[in-house]
Order: sequence, then structure tokens, then C-alpha cells
Amino acid sequence: MPNINIKSEAEIKIMAEAGHKLARVLNSLADYTKAGVKLIELENLSRKLIKNEGATPAFLNYRPEGAQKAYPFSLCASINSVIVHGQPSNYEIKDGDLVKLDLGLIYRGFYSDSALTVGVGKISPLAKKLIETTKKALNEAIKQAKVGKTLGDIGWAIEKTAEENGFSVADSLTGHGIGRALHEEPAVYNFGSPRKGIKLLEGMTIAIEPMINAGSGRIKELSDGSYATFDGSLSAHFEHTIAITKNGPLILTSI
Repeated sequence: MPNINIKSEAEIKIMAEAGHKLARVLNSLADYTKAGVKLIELENLSRKLIKNEGATPAFLNYRPEGAQKAYPFSLCASINSVIVHGQPSNYEIKDGDLVKLDLGLIYRGFYSDSALTVGVGKISPLAKKLIETTKKALNEAIKQAKVGKTLGDIGWAIEKTAEENGFSVADSLTGHGIGRALHEEPAVYNFGSPRKGIKLLEGMTIAIEPMINAGSGRIKELSDGSYATFDGSLSAHFEHTIAITKNGPLILTSI
């Protein structure tokens, strides 16, 4: 059994404040994500907006366990077949692109983490279905985030939603516990079996983040440390930070 940090009501209240701030920033970034905008512009805007919220970037100079070097940006911006951890660059967003925006911030000692996928301009029917399915997978997973349920219930909800729509869960990429650290126990898998795995307890705070591929679930690591679909197919990503409460799941990263 991993060492899971249970949060008090007061701590969850602070995490909700952090989450509201992050939601405002992420929604503003999504509105700004249009054809002709460079990814580095989104990076610069993310830093400015986080500062305006009285918070600090969670990802900037963060070095996850096992990583060769610290991450040099505040935003992860991943295009089309890149699933997650894409680095902002001078790439100019094009009509039809799928842009995954993954962002975190720190406020009063607590972390918040969220992600969404923006379909830019006129996107293909496949891309639209992929976005809708990934968003639905997150919503179905959140419904399972109740006291007495399990992490297997959450993973199963994601996997089932993906496969019912002809898509695949991205291999080896997971959600995570979150709180005073960006990544805490437990790992939150995007697959699983109902009623299996760690039981959900009141006060747990987790980041649920389905990453779903239009093709196979196989992935590859690119030279910049990002992950992409092995077959070059599109991928989508949505994420919320959630608290398990006696009254059911509480989405912390909402307005």
C-alpha cells in the first residue's frame, strides 16, 4: 500500500482556491489558442497569468523522478500526435491542429494540475470525436471518484469509454496523487478492473488525466522528453484535480 497523503477540509479548501486560479488561467490560454499563434507566446502568457493570480508555475524547473534534467517551461503544449510534455517553441499553430495544454501552479504551498485539448479552426470529424471521447472519459472517471470506490473503477471508466468509441488509452502514461507535491502517491491508471485496486478514501486528492489515442495505445519518447503516438495518430488529453469527499467527487480545477 503506497503512502497516501490524506488532506484535511482546510487543506482541500486551499487546493480549491489554487484550482480556481488554474482554471481561469487555462481557460484564458485556450481562448488565445488560435491559428497563427506561436506556442512560445502561450508559454509567455501562461507565466504572466499565473503571476497575476498570485501563484507560481508548478512545472517550471520541475524535475520528475528519473528525468535527466528539469523541465524548462511553465506550460506543456503538445501538438497532434504528441500526447503530453510537448515543449513550447516557435511552432505556429495551424488550422486543424489539436493542441493539448497541460498546466500546473503552486498556491499557498499546494499544487494544482489540469489539462485540456483545443481543436483549432476546422478540425476533422475524427479529431472532434476524439476530443469528445476523451472529455467524456474524464467525466465518467470523475463519477467513480467516491469514497469506497477504487482506482480500478476510475481506470475502467476511462478504458471502457475509449474502447467503446474505437480508440486506445495511451500506454504507460498515468494520473497521480497531488497536494504539497506535484506528484504524490498513488498512480492513477487510465485502465483497470471494477472494484480492484486501492480503495478511495475521504481526503484523497488525485489528478485524473485520460490520454487517448486515435490509433494504437503504443507510444514513443521523443528527443525533447515528450511522448507521442507510435503510429503517428492523433491524441487528446484532459485532466482535472479532484478531491474525494464524503459528499462525492469535488472538481478542484473548475471556475
